[in-house]
Amino acid sequence: MAVNRRGFLAGAAVGLAGLPARAAVSEAVRARYDKLDAILKQPVLKKALFREPVIIESLELLKLGNNYMCRVRSRDGAEGMAAAHSSMSTLYPIFLKNLQPFFLGKDARELDLILEKVFIYQFNFRFNGLALGLPLATIEFAILDMLGRMAKKPVGELIGEIHHRQVGVYMATEWREKPVAESIELIKGAVAEYDVRALKIKVGGLMYMTKDMYAQGPPGRTEAIVPLVRKTFGDKMAIYADSNSFYTVPEAIRVGRLLEQYKFRYFEEPVMFDQLEDIKAVADALTLPVANGEQDYSFHSFRWLIANDGLEIVQPDNYYFGGLIRSMKVARMAAAFGKEFVPHMSGGGLGFLYNIHMVSAVPNAGEHHEFKTFRTSVRYECKTSPLKVVAGKIQVPTGPGFGADFDPDWIKKHEVVRG
Repeated sequence: MAVNRRGFLAGAAVGLAGLPARAAVSEAVRARYDKLDAILKQPVLKKALFREPVIIESLELLKLGNNYMCRVRSRDGAEGMAAAHSSMSTLYPIFLKNLQPFFLGKDARELDLILEKVFIYQFNFRFNGLALGLPLATIEFAILDMLGRMAKKPVGELIGEIHHRQVGVYMATEWREKPVAESIELIKGAVAEYDVRALKIKVGGLMYMTKDMYAQGPPGRTEAIVPLVRKTFGDKMAIYADSNSFYTVPEAIRVGRLLEQYKFRYFEEPVMFDQLEDIKAVADALTLPVANGEQDYSFHSFRWLIANDGLEIVQPDNYYFGGLIRSMKVARMAAAFGKEFVPHMSGGGLGFLYNIHMVSAVPNAGEHHEFKTFRTSVRYECKTSPLKVVAGKIQVPTGPGFGADFDPDWIKKHEVVRG
């Protein structure tokens, strides 16, 4: 039997010291963990760019209708702003009570340490997940914007080196609950709206949409849409698939082999996102790369999956995971073992802007990254990029911070949200 690409972790070879295979594998994995732990300890923010302390004087959450913005100001008058995710309408109390007080008076140059310690403050780790990550990321984005403006550098140069001045994107599509023919027409319309060369479709069903009689999703839908998408868009289109944790291991393997047959590029969240052994079981059974990470909120899951070679592509969401610095640590862990970084992009606010800045600074970034249109209620101007999809790519702004200047008259209409 041929050994697959993960065989070194499951082989029957005797270790260098004459140990049985099980002990040798344990040592190999331990060495991987040690390397990953060393990476996690390395700071991301380039503190050396700032000679003097940057004390956070104020941190505000602003509201206009259902739109939320974060504004940070330093004691010396520097300012940064960020657009919040649409879910801030639910999570703003966590911003105000669990995060805002901790940041006040801190030196923004210590952002790595702040992002670590804030999880301990008031037992914030009890809110782990989107509830804590989303408002935390919004604050981090505003601070990075402020620091970038102070240093006169784009955010990518604060957290790494610029590797990609343009970012390739795929059109993320939905409509898994609709009939195949209707879904295809909707996907064609979404692809036609922008000059993309890649797309992602949904396979299976969403858990909350599913009836008991449809234990594996609407019967035959996935089997019908996979070959039809390939036929519709041809061999030159890069196509990805996402099941949003829908399948069991056997079903995920079955569907994964169908995706392999039609030359899909990867299979995202094939099984429940936090069932790490199951994710690895699917990855081991397929030649198709497996991606995971959208729902993850701690480094532990990424650490386990990378150390145990349980996936090929890591996908933290920059909002959900708590910001770009935390995502960069995941990207570094992935790079150390030849894995790709393709961050998930949640909708709302300026997610596309934060995402392309993140990708710009990652050497092991994938070829295509999530994109869901430029539509937003945020009023801003970008002077250093047209923010258009041209030949499948978006030019990353080169202006200071995130390169977005918010309409001052629009900002003035916002009210400060108070606890």
